Amino acid sequence: MYTGISQVIRALHAFALSVFLAALCFTVNVSAKENTPLSEQRNQQLKNLVQQSTIPQLIQAMKEKQLTATELTQFFIQQIDELNPQLNAVVAMNPDAISIAMQLDEALSHGKLRGPLHGIPILVKDNIETETMPTTAGSLALKDNFTHRDAPIIAKLKRAGAIILGKTNLSEWANMRSERSSSGWSAIGGQTRNPHDLNRSTCGSSSGSGAAVAAFLSVAAIGTETNGSITCPSSANGIVGIKPTVGLLSRHGIVPISHTQDTAGPMTRSVIDAAIILSVMQGFDEKDPATNIAKGHLNYDYTPEQSAISLKGKRLGVLYAAPLAHEQVESLFNQTKQMLEQEGALLVEGLSTEPYDHFYQDSYDVLLYEFKATLNDYLAQLPNEYKSLTLEKLIQFNQAHATKEMPYFQQEIFEKSQQKATLTDQKYLTALQKVHQATRADGLDKMLKEHNLDAIITVTLTPAWSIDRINGDHFTGSFSTYPAVSGYPHLTLPMGKVHHMPVGLSITGGALSEKELIAIAHRLEQLIGYKYN
Repeated sequence: MYTGISQVIRALHAFALSVFLAALCFTVNVSAKENTPLSEQRNQQLKNLVQQSTIPQLIQAMKEKQLTATELTQFFIQQIDELNPQLNAVVAMNPDAISIAMQLDEALSHGKLRGPLHGIPILVKDNIETETMPTTAGSLALKDNFTHRDAPIIAKLKRAGAIILGKTNLSEWANMRSERSSSGWSAIGGQTRNPHDLNRSTCGSSSGSGAAVAAFLSVAAIGTETNGSITCPSSANGIVGIKPTVGLLSRHGIVPISHTQDTAGPMTRSVIDAAIILSVMQGFDEKDPATNIAKGHLNYDYTPEQSAISLKGKRLGVLYAAPLAHEQVESLFNQTKQMLEQEGALLVEGLSTEPYDHFYQDSYDVLLYEFKATLNDYLAQLPNEYKSLTLEKLIQFNQAHATKEMPYFQQEIFEKSQQKATLTDQKYLTALQKVHQATRADGLDKMLKEHNLDAIITVTLTPAWSIDRINGDHFTGSFSTYPAVSGYPHLTLPMGKVHHMPVGLSITGGALSEKELIAIAHRLEQLIGYKYN
């Protein structure tokens, strides 16, 4: 058992890299051009800098010539070389990362700053298309799926100066294959492990993204969420995660589950970093009709203003959800509530979510219908030989390769989804209308309006459970379903630890309320003072 992430990292450093590489079921190929290792002294200097710095501070260090993008990229490559064999967080590296960093350094030497992410290495979940790496969703069926294109959100990150460092492991098919899946396991990447305790789960499905950011394998990572897949691993790994309003940013080029719930979002070690990345990624995309709601947010900046942050008079609803079953989590939540009250926030107690009978079955059915339709559409539009795949053919592939694809759990979600009719089926349309009514007008909107709330707070999740690939996740519930089904934003930030494992605080609000949630979270982050190193 470990008492903190620094102990885990020190333990990982103590092992010889070659021992792990021999035992790995996959190999991360770091073949960056002009890959020159940092000296031990410089590596330690950069480690100290990275642990203490936000994105603006790192860029300022580059401007002041205390740091280069090339050094920063090389630092993270070395971190991945050392730590990833145990964590299984990263499954592919961008071969052009170093050369891109060198180009950015050259531009800055001439006074040209690419944007708010200039020289910042970022990892990307392996269900988001990237030009130089395959997009596999963790499945051997898509092992060599090179689309040779960037998803729109990745193109925006690159235009803002980000260096796409590599791709992260995920729960295979974003946890949409089996009801007994182990979060963080995929046939491509193996089992991702929590850097706070290697025997515990990272949650999922953005498992590698969460573990990588917590273990300092990158400045930030991009995850995706349909229901809890950003917020759960962010809480379990002790980092900040934002699941934006559905439609605030484009989902084009992302392996889909649900067109009504899917979104990507930032996973970082600070609220300000998450806000900067969200600001870069958001906006209208003609290839994603849901982004019509983002037309009014062009060039919108979510970065909180330091001087303007105040919680005095903020009305925050307090929701008690399943995770409060743990007494030490409840104690931690009560301490956070006291901080808020001392800052002048007005807490409104007594809120609850009481969905109608069969709500959870209806919401599950909606996903089953949408998964079949959206996945088949996505596969048919791939610019390579994988365009002939369908959900039915994926089921057949898994059966034919069961030893490698299904050594621990099966594909009953795939099979249930395949049995569903089209999205014109009245059963689907009725279920969708009912779950939206329950989570929007009769749910979050009602709570926010009746109590005149600025936001709603609750515990994100209990501490991470032990990895169990036989029985699957020991999931005790979370708050993610209401913001997920409604499509409303959900932010989580570290609230503290129970024993050595982090616990997150969730903040949610109405559609497009990200600016308000980020401002509240930024002040809370200052009050809590969570230590990442």
